[in-house]
Amino acid sequence: MRSTKRILVAAVAAMAVVVATGPATAHGYNGNSMFVPASHSYSGSWPVTVTRSQRSNGTDCLTLTGSSSSGSASLVFDGQKYPYGSFLVINDTIVATITEPLYGQNGALIFIASASRGRIGQGIFENVEGGSNFDAGALAFGTKNGC
Repeated sequence: MRSTKRILVAAVAAMAVVVATGPATAHGYNGNSMFVPASHSYSGSWPVTVTRSQRSNGTDCLTLTGSSSSGSASLVFDGQKYPYGSFLVINDTIVATITEPLYGQNGALIFIASASRGRIGQGIFENVEGGSNFDAGALAFGTKNGC
C-alpha cells in the first residue's frame, strides 16, 4: 500500500510539471524528448515491407493521418483494405496498430519501428489473433508517399 501511494504521488507530481511548463516541454525543442517536434510529420502513405514471416511477407501500404505524434492509420494488405487503426510516436519509436476483423473477435496488425525527424526506419511486424502471436517478421518502411 505504501509503494502505491508513492507511485500515485510521483505521477501527480509529473503531471503538475507538464501542466506548469506547458506544451513546449511535451513537444521538445530538438526531437530528443518524449514526443516529436511539431515540424516532423509522419502523415502520408508509407510502403511497408515484411520479411522473414511465415504468412505475411510482401510490400503493402500503411497510411498515417494526424499530428506529428499521433493519429489514425489504415492499411492496404494483400489487396484488402483495413480502415481502422491508430499510430503513436514516442521516444523515437512509432507504433501503428491496425484492427483486423476476425471470426467473432478482432485481431491486430502491429507495426513498430524507429522514427526520427519525419523518417521511419526498420522494425518489427506482429499479427495478433485471439490474444496470441499468430505471425511476426522483420519490417522496413519505404519512402513517405511512396504508395
